[in-house]
Amino acid sequence: MSEPVLKMQGINRTYGEGKQALTILNDADFAIGRGELVALVAPSGAGKSTLLHLAGLLERPNAGSLEIGGVECGDLNDDRRTKMRRIDIGFVYQFHHLLPELDARENVALPQLVAGSSMTSANLRADDLLDHLGIAARATHRPSELSGGEQQRVAIARAVVNQPKLLLADEPTGNLDPSTSDLVFEALTGLVRSTGLAALIATHNHALAEQMDRSVTIEGGKIVPATINT
Repeated sequence: MSEPVLKMQGINRTYGEGKQALTILNDADFAIGRGELVALVAPSGAGKSTLLHLAGLLERPNAGSLEIGGVECGDLNDDRRTKMRRIDIGFVYQFHHLLPELDARENVALPQLVAGSSMTSANLRADDLLDHLGIAARATHRPSELSGGEQQRVAIARAVVNQPKLLLADEPTGNLDPSTSDLVFEALTGLVRSTGLAALIATHNHALAEQMDRSVTIEGGKIVPATINT
């Protein structure tokens, strides 16, 4: 692996205190490099959301080191963490969470405008990504006018529009039928390969997990290689 985009060492995450304390991650290590697709296939309750929240700087570990792009994030203040989430990390969820009053182009352009891009530049970048994902003709349609697969592709475009280093996806195809799921996953992996970002994708779909570079799970608070049984 080249220099990791995300590197976690000795991560501990515990909720509560004393006898009520619940340890989710215990001295956990994980790393992912540029252009790498990693499936996270841990069962419900094992800590998938915790891992994604830590990697996305939405939570802080109780102990351990977490680096993104070589930057140690443990001591960063909230403003710096927010900036890193905006620029260096992209998020895709099971439900698209697009703004209903904006069309596809506007939804994709918005993160760029927040980051300081001009309207012209933001729209050009949005159109380029929508074209890359095969939905350029739907650029002026609002989410309610798009199919589920189209909505999710817009959400993917929005997640990567600021050219992040790391993409975190939580069941990005879990709300789609199998054929649409395959199309969305193909679009997602194509973007990862073409842009060189690192992608950690939580999924219960073992067929999709098998198509990624490797799979990990969470056992006893550790992040370990997963065995995929289809």
